[in-house]
Amino acid sequence: MSDDSPAARFHERISGSDVELAYAGLNTFLKGEPRDVEALEGVDVGVLGAPYDGAVSNRPGARYGPEAIRRASGWWAYLSGYKGGLTNIGTGEEVDFSSFSVADCGDVPIFPMDHETTAESIRAHVATVAQRAFPVLLGGDHYCTYPAFEGFAEGSGADSVGLVQIDAHTDTVAESAVFGEHFHGSSTHHAADSTYSDYEHVSQVGIRGYESPHFFEFADETGLNLYTMDDVREEGIERVVERAVEAASEGTDAVYVTFDVDAVDPSVAPGTGTPVPGGLSAREALSTMRVLGSHDAVGAVDLMEVSPPYDPTEGTQRLAAYLLVTFLEAKFA
Repeated sequence: MSDDSPAARFHERISGSDVELAYAGLNTFLKGEPRDVEALEGVDVGVLGAPYDGAVSNRPGARYGPEAIRRASGWWAYLSGYKGGLTNIGTGEEVDFSSFSVADCGDVPIFPMDHETTAESIRAHVATVAQRAFPVLLGGDHYCTYPAFEGFAEGSGADSVGLVQIDAHTDTVAESAVFGEHFHGSSTHHAADSTYSDYEHVSQVGIRGYESPHFFEFADETGLNLYTMDDVREEGIERVVERAVEAASEGTDAVYVTFDVDAVDPSVAPGTGTPVPGGLSAREALSTMRVLGSHDAVGAVDLMEVSPPYDPTEGTQRLAAYLLVTFLEAKFA
């Protein structure tokens, strides 16, 4: 911008008060600087979107999740910039979201009719981010987690990776007569079956509803660390999540966290494809992310299955953004 342009003179006049409004400017996560995945030197967090819902078994719409989560996240960047930092009432800590750097690398290339090429794209882009910064993936349906999990392992150089999955469903289907081997109900199966992990290093929190016949026998035989909603009610969310991340991290080089928004009760977060009653409260979900973000072993996070068309109040994507902000605050701020 030329120093003598009208715009330059205007910005000079209001210098110090030109905080960008949450709904203005570029739609990036936490108003992070747009960057290519290969240009993340000096950046703490690299954000990617995966606007793909070609692997759902119920209601589509998660392809619109990344854009909605980004838009909702602008509120915290605005507040922090406007007030020069914030006081977290829950923790009593002073927080400035500009104290760590966030770059938004945009959406990975998606091929709606080709899940193999889509998975290859997600894997390659997450690996590239993981070589340079802490990866955050915005979904998208939960199948995207499988290639992202492998991409994180490849990019970070980890030989073994644990998985902490916050979800209503286990996603452990090896093969479906209707959907085949690759759909959002198979992502955890593929992660556990990969060269980087196994079920003994997979922890699942918030599971409820219905699973395949003899599922508890399957969990016992494979060593899956299963924490149902009954466990959450009996032990408390903080204790359950601490146990889950410890189990996933034991004997591994790093832990990948995946949060399916349907883990939250649909009365709170209806904007998702396969809602199941009886889930986490908003408070429990936020506590979950605070515990996970505080754990040194956690090296990547995603938030999946936000489907904005099913929530006209925009509350689901707002909660999703809040969950990621809570996680990043605990990790970096």
